[in-house]
This record gives sequence, C-alpha cells and structure tokens, in this order.
Amino acid sequence: MSLVREALALPGGAQRLLLHSCCAPCSGEVMEALRAAGIDYTIFFYNPNIHPVKEYELRKQENIRFADQHGVPFVDADYDTDHWFARARGMENEPERGIRCTMCFDMRFERTALYAHEHGFAAISSSLGISRWKNMEQINDCGHRAAARYPGLAYWDYNWRKGGGAQRMIEISKRERFYQQEYCGCVYSLRDTNRHRRAQGRDRIRIGTVFYGDEGERVDAPGEGGSGEG
Repeated sequence: MSLVREALALPGGAQRLLLHSCCAPCSGEVMEALRAAGIDYTIFFYNPNIHPVKEYELRKQENIRFADQHGVPFVDADYDTDHWFARARGMENEPERGIRCTMCFDMRFERTALYAHEHGFAAISSSLGISRWKNMEQINDCGHRAAARYPGLAYWDYNWRKGGGAQRMIEISKRERFYQQEYCGCVYSLRDTNRHRRAQGRDRIRIGTVFYGDEGERVDAPGEGGSGEG
C-alpha cells in the first residue's frame, strides 16, 4: 500500500537518530521510512523485559537480520534481566498499560538516552509506539522524561501509526516472514495471555512457532509483533 506521510525531519535539527527497537515487526516500517527519508540512524536493542531467553533471542535475531539486510548499524545492549525484575518487584499483578509498563518503558528509554548521550546522538525514538495495543501517550511521556536527563538530547515522538504506517508494518512483516510474537514480552504478560487463552479453550503459547504469512497466523494477537506490543 502507499503511505500518506509528510516529510520526516528529526527534532531540533539533529543529524543522527538512535532508534530503540522492541522487535523486527514493529520496527520494520519505521526503519524503511527512515531510510527512504535519508535519515542517519542506528538501532538500539535493549529489552530486558523479554522472557524467556528463547523468546528474547528470536526477537533479537529477527531484528539483526533485518538491520543487516538494510545495512543499518545495530547495537546489542545487555540482557539485563536481574535489573528489570528488581524494578518490577511489587508490580507483578499490575495490568497491561499500567505502572509496570511505565516502569518498563522508563528503563528501556533511560538506557537508550544514556547511550545516545555517550555516543553523540542528538535524538532518540522508538518503534514501541507503532503498536495499536500500546498507549502512545504513556510511551511518549517515558521517552521525553528520559531524554530530559541530558542537555541537547531530544525525544522524537513521531506518530508512526498514521498515514497507513500500522498496516504497512503488517505488510512488511508478511513479506519478510517475521516471527510473530503472541504476547507483549515479559513473564507476567506471558502468564496473563496464557490465562486468557485457557479461558477461551485455546492452547498455551508455543514460543517460536508462529510466523507472518503462515496459514492460521493471528494478526489481531495482543503480542509485540505486528499488531502487538513490546
């Protein structure tokens, strides 16, 4: 499909963008749009929320594959799970889009902003906001809060959903046959998604089994890839 999108320009006259990526399906459309606009950007993969490690590696390797395909630099940050679980303590039963998700976005944006500050990037953004399952205001608040820690660093809150971006994301995912995540990423979202599936009489999630373009794929799943979240 053709997109209706205005010319892209980084905030504050920034020349380089550090793009936090939650996964290949959510970042595919963003990456191709940035490339078409001639924007110099680097992928930053820091997602210590993703559980278990098999799921984490699947998501990361898909993202690396797509970045390599487009010649985009890829920063593989630490899988800092102990820190994530420490910050999530006491929030284990909070609902999706609640304070646990705010903590999770804060943590990922804080590391993104720090790396940007240390490596000469004047702007940061994320693919998280393209998902219709996400609260964009919640994400943007976390992004702006993280960037405000460092003078001269801006958070770019461009709405990647508009102009057909969300649908284009699914088209790219099918074209590339990306792995389709079926839950947000953390152990608590996996637990809650499996509870929901059991209540519907459906099987539990089997990690690494569903790919875009496969027969029986679920593009409406509240997971991270495609129509999902990170």
